[in-house]
Amino acid sequence: MENTDASRKKWYSIREAAEYLDVGEPTLYRWMRDGKITFRKVGDSTRFWQEDLDSVMQVFHSGKDLEKAREICPFCRHDELVEGKVRGAGLVYFVPKKTKFWTLKDSFVETSARMCTRCGAISWFGNSQKLAALRVKKAPGESAEPAPPPAPEPRPES
Repeated sequence: MENTDASRKKWYSIREAAEYLDVGEPTLYRWMRDGKITFRKVGDSTRFWQEDLDSVMQVFHSGKDLEKAREICPFCRHDELVEGKVRGAGLVYFVPKKTKFWTLKDSFVETSARMCTRCGAISWFGNSQKLAALRVKKAPGESAEPAPPPAPEPRPES
C-alpha cells in the first residue's frame, strides 16, 4: 500500500511550528513548559502534529457570529442541524443557581436544541436575554450573595 502525504500526519519541528503559528520559538517553549500545547518527543527531537498546533488557537466570536455558531455542529462541524426541544417528563428548563427566591418573575429559562444529522450530537441553547434579566445585580462593594434576614428583636419579658 502506498503512503501518500494526504494520509500521513505532518510532523512539525519547533521552527516549523513557530512559523505555522506565527509566534517566536521562545513563546513555543514557554507554552510547552506551561502545558498549554501538546508535543511529542522522538528521541531528543520535539515534534508537533498539526492538530496540536490548531488546538492552541482560540476563536473568539463576535455577537454577529453567535447565530452562525448555533447552525454548525460543535463536534463534526456539519451544517445540517434539525431544530427541536429536549424533553423529559415535561419540558426541561434551565434554572439559574442564584436567583432571588422572592422574585415575582418566572425564573425558568426556556431552551431549544438542535441535533446534527451526521453525528447525532445535540446542542442545547438557552435564552440568554432572559438569563441576563434574572441575574442578581450587585451594587459596588456588595457581594453577589443575598443578605441574610435580620435577627429578630428580643421581646420584653413579662
